[in-house]
Amino acid sequence: MQLSVSPKTESVMEFAELIKTPRADGVVLHRPFMPNVEGTLCLTGHHLILSSRQDNTEELWLLHSNIDSIEKRFVGLLGSIIVKCKDLRVIQLDIPGMEECLNIASSIEALSTLDSISLMYPFFYRPMFEVLEDGWNSFLPQNAFKDLESMTDEWRLSEVNKDFSVCSSYPSLVVVPKDVDDDTLRKVATFRHGGRFPVLSYYHCKNGMVMMRAGQPLAGTNGRRCKEDEKLINATLRPGKRGYIIDTRTTHVAQQAKARGGGFESEANYPQWRRIHKAIERYNVLQESLIKLVEACNDQSHSMDRWLSKLEASNWQTHVKEILTTACLAAQCIDREGASVLVHGTEGTDSTLQVTSLAQIILDPSCRTIKGFQRLVEREWIQAGHPFHQRCAQSAYSNSKPRHEAPVFLLFLDCVWQILRQFPCSFEFNESFLVLLFEHAYASQFGTFLCSCAAERARLSLPEKTVSLWSWVNRPQELELLTNPLYEANSLVIWPSVAPQSLLLWEGVFLRWNRSSKCLDEAYDEMVHIIEYNKELQNKVNCLRRQLAELETDDPLLQTP
Repeated sequence: MQLSVSPKTESVMEFAELIKTPRADGVVLHRPFMPNVEGTLCLTGHHLILSSRQDNTEELWLLHSNIDSIEKRFVGLLGSIIVKCKDLRVIQLDIPGMEECLNIASSIEALSTLDSISLMYPFFYRPMFEVLEDGWNSFLPQNAFKDLESMTDEWRLSEVNKDFSVCSSYPSLVVVPKDVDDDTLRKVATFRHGGRFPVLSYYHCKNGMVMMRAGQPLAGTNGRRCKEDEKLINATLRPGKRGYIIDTRTTHVAQQAKARGGGFESEANYPQWRRIHKAIERYNVLQESLIKLVEACNDQSHSMDRWLSKLEASNWQTHVKEILTTACLAAQCIDREGASVLVHGTEGTDSTLQVTSLAQIILDPSCRTIKGFQRLVEREWIQAGHPFHQRCAQSAYSNSKPRHEAPVFLLFLDCVWQILRQFPCSFEFNESFLVLLFEHAYASQFGTFLCSCAAERARLSLPEKTVSLWSWVNRPQELELLTNPLYEANSLVIWPSVAPQSLLLWEGVFLRWNRSSKCLDEAYDEMVHIIEYNKELQNKVNCLRRQLAELETDDPLLQTP
C-alpha cells in the first residue's frame, strides 16, 4: 500500500533537510539598548528563537523571512553571527564552537532565502487570538462600489477581468465609466502597458471630479493610436472641461520609452487633456537610495559634516519631496482646478500608486481614519497590483544584487508620516500603525502582503489558507495601541508643505534601533495622561453646567441676569 504525503508534511521534511544544527546552548544575544541574554538558540522551519532561563528577559522570536543578510566572525573557537533584518535592526549571536556556528549560519541563509511563496510562514501560522472580523472580506471592491453608487450613477463595476485574462495585475472587479462596455475595455487593454487600462481610483464628492490610474500607452515610435482609449478617458470629462494627465516620468524618460514600444498620450489625439511630467525615480534608483540612507544612519563616526553629506548623498528626502509634490499637484487639479486626472508612469504599479493614494489622503478625510487607511492600502496597493513579493524581497542590508527590489511602499509610508507630523490632529492612527505596516510588508505571519497581484492570491487561495493582517489589527486591544490620542475629525482638505525645511528624517523607522526610545516613550505616555486628565475635567465641567442649568430651572431666583 502506498502512503500519500500531504504537501504540509513534505514542507516540514524540506525544512528539516535545511537545518543542520537545530539547537545550540550557551548562545549570547546582543541587541541595541537591551541587556545581553544567554540562552538556548533553536532553529525551526520559520523562526530563529532564543530562550533563556534568566528572569525578566524577553525571548527572541525572529522570522527567517525578516532576515536580510548575515555575517560570520570568529575569535578562536567562539563564532559570532551578525543578523541584519529587513526591519533595519541588527543583532549579534555569540555561539560557542566553530562547527555549530557555521552550521547555524548556513541554515539561516538557506531558510531566509526560500523563494516559494507556499513555503512561507503565513501558510503555517495559526492565530492564537479569536478572529472577530475576517479581514479578507473587510474591503471587497463590491462593497466600496456601493458607497460610490450612493454619490453618483456615472460608473459601473465591470467583471471584464473576472478570470484575470484581460489584465493579470488587476483585480477581478474594476470600476469604469458607465458608457464604456467590456469590449471597449478589452481593446484599450491591448494599448496599455501590462493590460492596465484606465480605471477609477478616486471620486471627489465635493465637485464630482475623478482620479484614474493606468499603465503607459503603447504608442511606440510610430505614434500608434487607440480610439477606444481616447473614448474611455474622455468619458470621465464633464462638458467643456479639460483634464490633466500626470506622467510620473520626466519628458526625457517618457520619450525613451517610445523606443521600447511605450510612450505617452499625444496632444493631437488627446486635445482635451493637458500632460504634465514629473520626476519620480524608478525602483532600482530607490533601492540604492535606501541602502545609502541606512548606511548613513548606522555611521558611528559622530561627524556632523559626514552625517549631513551622507544623508544628502542618499537622495531619500529628495524622493519624498518629489512624490509628495506630485500628489499635491494631483489633489490641486481635482479640488482647486475642478479637473479630472489620469495618473500613470511606466507599469502603473509603483509611482502611480504612491501618487493616487497620497492624493486621497490629502483630499479625503476618511482615508485618515484607521479603517479608511486600511481600505486605501487594500484598494490602491494590494488589489491594484503593487508587486510586494518582488519589491520587498530585500531591504537595505542584502548582499545579493538587487533585481526588482525597491522601497516603494516604505516611501509612501514615509510621505504619510510627513503629513501626519504636519497635521498631528487630523489622523486617527499614530506613527506605530505606519511602522507596523512597514514591518509586515517585508516579513509577516499574515497573508495580506504576500504575492504581487490578485490573480496570484486567488491561485494560492490566500483568503482560505492564511489569516489577514486586518483581522489582527481590528481587535479592540490592538486598535487602542494604534489610535492617535490627539485625533479630532477634520473634514477639510489638508495641504502639506513640501518645502525642504518641512521634511524630516523619519526617525521612528531609520533611527529606531540606533538610539533608546525610553525618553520618547515616557513623553508619549505623559501626553496621553494629560489628554485623559483633560477629558475627565471636561466631563466634570459639563456635568456641573448641567446641574447648574437644572437648579436655575427649578429656582427662578438662581437664574443669572
